[in-house]
Amino acid sequence: MLQPANVHEVALTLVPGLGPRLIRQLLSYAGSAENVFALPVAKLIKVPGIGRQTAENILKYKNTSLAEEVLEKAEKNETSVLPFTHPSYPLQLRQIPDFPPLLYTRGDGALDFSRSVAIVGTRHATAYGKSVAEELVEALVPYSPVIVSGLAYGIDIAAHKASLKYGLPTYGVLASGTDIIYPAVHKQIARDMLTSGGLLSENPPGTKPDAHRFPARNRIIAGLAQVIVVVEAAKRGGALITARLGQDYNREVLAVPGNIGQVYSEGCHKLIRENVAGICTCAEDIVNQLGWLHSGSETTQAVTLDLSNFNEKEQKVITLLSENKFEMDLDDLCVRTKMRVSEMASVLLSLELQGLVSPLPGRRYRLKLAITGTAQTSLFV
Repeated sequence: MLQPANVHEVALTLVPGLGPRLIRQLLSYAGSAENVFALPVAKLIKVPGIGRQTAENILKYKNTSLAEEVLEKAEKNETSVLPFTHPSYPLQLRQIPDFPPLLYTRGDGALDFSRSVAIVGTRHATAYGKSVAEELVEALVPYSPVIVSGLAYGIDIAAHKASLKYGLPTYGVLASGTDIIYPAVHKQIARDMLTSGGLLSENPPGTKPDAHRFPARNRIIAGLAQVIVVVEAAKRGGALITARLGQDYNREVLAVPGNIGQVYSEGCHKLIRENVAGICTCAEDIVNQLGWLHSGSETTQAVTLDLSNFNEKEQKVITLLSENKFEMDLDDLCVRTKMRVSEMASVLLSLELQGLVSPLPGRRYRLKLAITGTAQTSLFV
């Protein structure tokens, strides 16, 4: 179990009035969470967005006893506490502007969301909606994505159950702490998910699932996913919030159409009508939207490729793509290589002209090579 967060990083997230963006501003200004607590009020209020009351609140949490209790509870609950700077923090999530500075994770699954599908919908799912959710998950098995949802009644739990049934890793994003499963009837399913997926939350252990935490939870679901699929939804509800957040985060959004006049099809039809979502009638729509290739349909032919023939930036991109299942998002590439978008665009164009990289929908890029050694690769044909 990873436990890399230090007590000051946890303490900072407990300060009233500090949201994800302000915490990142403080860390950028001070250099570390420990340094933040060492600053006097006069310097804290110079940070944009930090008023006197918030500055005084920060100093009240200089005593880290509460944060120490959080870390102890997390350890007892076998929960890892990941700051956003840790290598295990999901890169997909770090791309959104309001990502959680700390992530509490429970389970044995790898936090690899390079291929991820959020399946969400109403708590009052019909038999039709549940069967569609299961059919989508079953058909996605050859592409090995992670299935993300919120562990709620209805469509959410149908997606989790189908993932367990067909052997796909699945993560439940909670509005509570990882030690409080809501609704409680899903405790056994949550336990089963821990073996290949797990539970995620931005809330420390012991946090109850209060109503205001669910919209915040939905942004994490949207942030972790490459595509959000709304299976059934009323005109209003959490699934529509997740879909619109996905649109804001430049994620793909799809909705399953239903019968005209059906209450829990109205939300899906609204998303399609307002051009928030494309139509999803089968898993192939998801695959085509993301430009995935069937992992079993690829054959390789060994071709020697000496990486020393490429400049340093090109080598970085080739190596990084090869380490991330050959596909990555443009923004993710920029973050990992510390290149500006204009620099990265130039490198990708050069590699594309050399026949090594191909662009995909959604500002993603695919390496046509599978690296087999430090100096050579195998070319897909």
